[in-house]
Amino acid sequence: MKGERVKKKKAASIHLNQKWCKGCYICLEVCPKKVFEKSSKVSDKGFNPVAASHPELCTLCLQCEMLCPDLAIRVENGGG
Repeated sequence: MKGERVKKKKAASIHLNQKWCKGCYICLEVCPKKVFEKSSKVSDKGFNPVAASHPELCTLCLQCEMLCPDLAIRVENGGG
């Protein structure tokens, strides 16, 4: 319709606690939209930590949050 405003979806807010993450990469496997990637940096613990490289693709399914054994991931609705 003419003059109709399209409401844009805001990206989810994905909070990763790098201190708690042990690099199991379960989140990489369970995310249906491949929001997460391994970082190119090596952590103090000796592994490549996870980064939320594509939060705009998140569908808020919360699989990563629910299945993270270290409770290192928290997902919040970005609004919109």
